[in-house]
Amino acid sequence: MEAQIARPRKTREMHSHHFDSTVWNDFRFREDDVVIATFGKSGTTWMQQIVGQLIFGGSEDVAVAQLSPWLDLRVPPKEVKLEALEAQAHRRFIKTHLPVDALVFSPQAKYIYVARDGRDVLWSLYNHHRSANEQWYQVINGAPGLVGEPIRRVDLDVVPYFRRWLERDGYPFWSLWENVRSWWAVRGLPNVLLVHYANLKRDLPGQIRRVAQFLEIDIPQDLWPKLTEHCTFEYMKAHGDKSAPLGGAFWDGGAESFIFKGTNGRWRDLLSKEDVDAYEARALKELGPECANWLATGEMPSA
Repeated sequence: MEAQIARPRKTREMHSHHFDSTVWNDFRFREDDVVIATFGKSGTTWMQQIVGQLIFGGSEDVAVAQLSPWLDLRVPPKEVKLEALEAQAHRRFIKTHLPVDALVFSPQAKYIYVARDGRDVLWSLYNHHRSANEQWYQVINGAPGLVGEPIRRVDLDVVPYFRRWLERDGYPFWSLWENVRSWWAVRGLPNVLLVHYANLKRDLPGQIRRVAQFLEIDIPQDLWPKLTEHCTFEYMKAHGDKSAPLGGAFWDGGAESFIFKGTNGRWRDLLSKEDVDAYEARALKELGPECANWLATGEMPSA
């Protein structure tokens, strides 16, 4: 399958209140780098925790928020971020929310893409946006080089927020569909691994071992119980100061708000049948049947 897939190439830049994709143009890869990619609110921090625990052998002191920066975020300045990453002596693991064609793709690095049903993403995204405090808006909108509109405070309840998000292709953030579609297209490359949030919920130990195999990390058998415990949602919530950016200082309620419920299906009792049908029809149109089914269920098509 590898021979049928061309190596991804950067074809565009993306700018927004959050993005500055040009940072990737100056990033110097190492052969063992790990890039964790998602649309956002899809299990990004969870996968950072998993990879951090694998790299550091189940240590209690893995502050993923500091060790694993969001490279294409507009803050802090590019120079600060790149210098900090260059200084890291351990195996680096970096976060991105870009589609694959807006970043620089290294054939030596390992890429883990985590996806989640878009309706679950939206419910988590709504909480993230609604809980953001004044400092968050000042930092996001006030950083130099803003392209496009600033992000504004939540002005709707969750259901109309969902409808606007669906109708306006990810507003006020970015397109879910192009993000998922771009990574689905390169799933056959040997240095790309697709992971689904629902499968992390269903079988966390099995998914951690799958990631460890992909990253070629051998963990002594006696460390697995501790390492797996450190990757549970309960452990991460209890140690949110190490997982949330700045310990959760940008959100009302702190890290408790950043690492919120972690549950799926909260939309089921709130969305109408018409809302669900509209979402599923859009997913099918944008992604095709196999990818749409995977995004909804975590089930890969049969070979």
